[in-house]
Amino acid sequence: MKHLPTLAAALAFLLAAPVRGAETDYPLTEDSKPHDGVPKGEVLKFTFAESKIFPGTTREYWVYVPKQYDPAKPACVFVCQDGVQYNAPVVFDNLIAKGEMPVTVGVFIMHGKVPPLTDGALPRFNRSLEYDGLGPDYARFVLEEILPDVEKKTAGDGRKIVLSKSGNDRAIGGASSGAICAFTAAWERPDAFTRVFSNVGTYVGLRGGNQYPALIRKTEPKPLRVFLQDGENDLNIYAGDWWMVNQEMERALAFAGYEHAHVWGEGAHNSKHATVVFPDGMRFLWKGWPEPVKAGESKNKMMGEILKTGEGWEVVWEGAEKDPRSKSYITGLCANLRGEIFFYSTNLEQTHRVGLDKKVTEYGAPLRGSLALAGGPDGRLLASWTNGDDRKVSAYDEKGGLSTPLAEGINGNFVVRHDGAMYVVWEGSFAIGAKTPARVYERCWFVSPSGEIKAVNGGLSYPRHVTLSPDQSLLYLTEARSHWVYSYQIQPDGSLAHKQRYYWLHVPDTAEDAGAGGMKVDRDGRLYVATRMGVQVCDQAGRVNCILPVPGGEVSDVAFGGAEFDTLFATCGGKLYKRKLRVQGANAFAPPIKPKPPGL
Repeated sequence: MKHLPTLAAALAFLLAAPVRGAETDYPLTEDSKPHDGVPKGEVLKFTFAESKIFPGTTREYWVYVPKQYDPAKPACVFVCQDGVQYNAPVVFDNLIAKGEMPVTVGVFIMHGKVPPLTDGALPRFNRSLEYDGLGPDYARFVLEEILPDVEKKTAGDGRKIVLSKSGNDRAIGGASSGAICAFTAAWERPDAFTRVFSNVGTYVGLRGGNQYPALIRKTEPKPLRVFLQDGENDLNIYAGDWWMVNQEMERALAFAGYEHAHVWGEGAHNSKHATVVFPDGMRFLWKGWPEPVKAGESKNKMMGEILKTGEGWEVVWEGAEKDPRSKSYITGLCANLRGEIFFYSTNLEQTHRVGLDKKVTEYGAPLRGSLALAGGPDGRLLASWTNGDDRKVSAYDEKGGLSTPLAEGINGNFVVRHDGAMYVVWEGSFAIGAKTPARVYERCWFVSPSGEIKAVNGGLSYPRHVTLSPDQSLLYLTEARSHWVYSYQIQPDGSLAHKQRYYWLHVPDTAEDAGAGGMKVDRDGRLYVATRMGVQVCDQAGRVNCILPVPGGEVSDVAFGGAEFDTLFATCGGKLYKRKLRVQGANAFAPPIKPKPPGL
């Protein structure tokens, strides 16, 4: 009997607590009801069955055209998944009439289905594929296929539909999987969508959406404004707890400095509450328009340590196409003792120099066939190159004239130590001494200061780039087909020991690997890795702390340059970008630097 008070208290708590799945009544406000005297837009219905991005699919979509729309002025756009929701046409009529949102065309899209070929089969349902997955495909679908199709249509009175191409004039939203789809479209393409309405968002482990809170915290803030809605009776099933992850999303957005608002309720996994707050959501998302949505300031400690306020990415060189049918790439990004930057254009077959005066000029001989470049400790430029079976690493003088072959029979990406020793790695390195060289994959070669060559490690899967820690005691090696960067301890004879998959990198949903390319370290020991997602910056303990997206997309190489080595250069396809940082790079060709130990 002594347990009765405790039992009674527990029963009282359970009776008072909301029950998962309980429904709450949310009556509509006046903003969601039709009113006399308010100009009413029209809703048009169409079918789209010509997608190349989601082949074979067919779907319906609806277009709301406000009465105030003038074809001479491209309209703002609101895109919504799962068709017409939230009483949106009525809400838009009311808010546009009151001047609380701009003249906006609504595009309400159903998810796609691949129709069956017979009555005895089901269609393929594309909703989860299109909505729950991360990556740029759905944004591409809307931007490249649906919106152009909308602009082929006319309103009932013959007005041609013309949509704004500015991301500042576009909002996107949806419920559940449609909500994460909306967020993903804006996250991938902030140049195309800057305003997001999220109703009971599915930021859970269906197709990787549970990664978003961490990615938001780690990624340099984007110019997005987000409105979140959820209820404490939302789903809690095999993929996760919707109520908890939506709160986690809100906390992540706050941490990363995003302009956002949230409304929590007691509702279940539906749009009842969201329909009521939808007018307030639109007011929030469009407030201040046409002033642009701006990126906020993150509380990410590493981001604050390395980024300079007001300094973003700038294009240094955009390349030139010898043949417009071929794609231009930049390889061999490196700096010399003075901080000048060198790179090789595969399309032009020419090496270029970025001077301290920021001018880009050709550097001496074209060094055709160069695979990699590196600055040497004596100021010369070193190049790894191939000409048929002739493979070597050579040093070039100030004017690009050949000076001295340093290593023959091998080629690949390489790093040069302060004493002139080198580590050379490439998935197609060649055996030494054979009359007809044979490929020897998965090798890292050590070239001593005297020119002696020996293989120091095997068993690698497509090794791509190497660099050294600031104290030059560790060698880091990127693996092209995984999400790892290896770490080795360098022994006195140059051999490598204690191989470890050490740095863990983020992988985009569109790939099976991080696409890790070139790497560099700063003087505090941070590792900057070129990846498919941008430049991933890791602490010495092997953890990605921040991600710096680059406008060109996937990054292939990075280097520190400038007179103080405080400018980070990055290559994306045929473009070279730069941005000024608050930190300085540690060059392998310079004397070793011992950084402070990491926080563990």
